[in-house]
Amino acid sequence: MNPSKLICWNVRRLNSRARQDTVRTLITSCQAEIVCLQETKMSGIPRGCILSLLGSDFPYWLELPSAGASGGILVAWRHRLGPASATRVDNFSISIQFSPSGSQAWWLTCVYGPQGDDNKILFLQELRDVRAACPGPWLLLGDFNLIVRTEDKNNGHVNRAMMGRFRRLINDLELSELPLLGRKYTWSNQQDSPTLVRLDRVLCSAHWEQMFPNCLLQSCATDGSDHCPLLLGMNDVQPGRARSHFETFLDQAGWFPGCCGSCLGI
Repeated sequence: MNPSKLICWNVRRLNSRARQDTVRTLITSCQAEIVCLQETKMSGIPRGCILSLLGSDFPYWLELPSAGASGGILVAWRHRLGPASATRVDNFSISIQFSPSGSQAWWLTCVYGPQGDDNKILFLQELRDVRAACPGPWLLLGDFNLIVRTEDKNNGHVNRAMMGRFRRLINDLELSELPLLGRKYTWSNQQDSPTLVRLDRVLCSAHWEQMFPNCLLQSCATDGSDHCPLLLGMNDVQPGRARSHFETFLDQAGWFPGCCGSCLGI
């Protein structure tokens, strides 16, 4: 059985009780079945922490430990999805193959893109290597720390060379970007005159999109991070459908302190 909802969020640390409570509340409210967290800033996540964060219904998880206090990825999924049929852990990403009963196997890759041009080049090459090793339907998501177009940032300070490299990767791997409903940017530096950027995104192969033709990507509002959580509805979500019981977490202006809806692109 395929999942119905997925949460993707750069949590900017997971080693505090307050942050864990915020994550748990969001997951419960949205009824997420796959949880993809970036920048955990934890070199190893104890089983007890996983249970406290997600509960006993998330027995499966895979992590990329942080390098000191930087980075770190955690992907966890509910019991009903079963164990992964294959996994891969690289320097900037985690990849998991799901093989749902009665459906085709597909790959999920969660990334946390590095800072610095040299590491960004290594990161983009890693994604090419991941794709070569993970054929078939593919979902690629996370905080890329890269932009695709100048419109992804609210000022003109962009790295055009790196932007071009990222666009070439997307084109070469024949990926599509899922549109984010109701929000233009996903990160703020939270200043009085903020810099706003779309760093977090969801990409997929054509085959994956054919498997989930009615998927819908929305943003969630929560406290405690400069990144916007993304909620991907994968099954039985129709474009234009009325919002459901988790509406209170979705698309609320004022998610970034000191920002109005217009500066968020809402």
